[in-house]
Amino acid sequence: MAEDTGAVERAYRTLKEMAASFEFKPDERLNESAISVQLSISRTPLREALNRLTAEGFLTFRRGQGFHCRSLNPAEMLDLYEARSAIEAEAARLAARRADAQGVADLRAFLQQSESRYTGGVSPVELVRLDEEFHRRLALLSRNAELVRLLDNAAARIHYIRVIDLQLLGERDGTQAITIQPHARILDAVAAGDEDGAGAEMRGHITRRLEEVTNNVRLAFSRLYAP
Repeated sequence: MAEDTGAVERAYRTLKEMAASFEFKPDERLNESAISVQLSISRTPLREALNRLTAEGFLTFRRGQGFHCRSLNPAEMLDLYEARSAIEAEAARLAARRADAQGVADLRAFLQQSESRYTGGVSPVELVRLDEEFHRRLALLSRNAELVRLLDNAAARIHYIRVIDLQLLGERDGTQAITIQPHARILDAVAAGDEDGAGAEMRGHITRRLEEVTNNVRLAFSRLYAP
């Protein structure tokens, strides 16, 4: 039983990463036999992992047709950005109320250590990873496990679009446009215990990129299907 549980978890994590980065094309039917061989896993734990990913929104299931990768469309991405904004604004408010001095100091140290990487020409993939790490650490300061779980799901589902977003921002406005300053302002509000300020800074930080979503989805399609 423990072996099956481990196999399910390994398959879940691998397939989640593949679906999040659209290694499966949007709406592509998954070949369960091929995946079973690729991951060296039997069909029963594989099916359990696929069902879990379907419940979390990374895959879809069509009766008589099997499992498919999720779609990629502007409406869904907008929904996810709006959901993320609501989740993180509340997490920031709660962090301002509940975070202790050590937690704030640890997150500020992480932010300061990250600053050189923002200005050091690292890849958009790495920048998104750093950004996601900051946001998750801040959410943990809210001491609300459900908000962290919801954030993890939303962040993974928009990860691919966010990589494209940061790449386009850097190409258009230069890498100096990508800074830690929005994060610093959010953390300052949390440290000051300013619940309304922390929530407002977080909401503004996330929604500022909303108008770019449709264009980013269009570009994502062109890259996914490039010859």
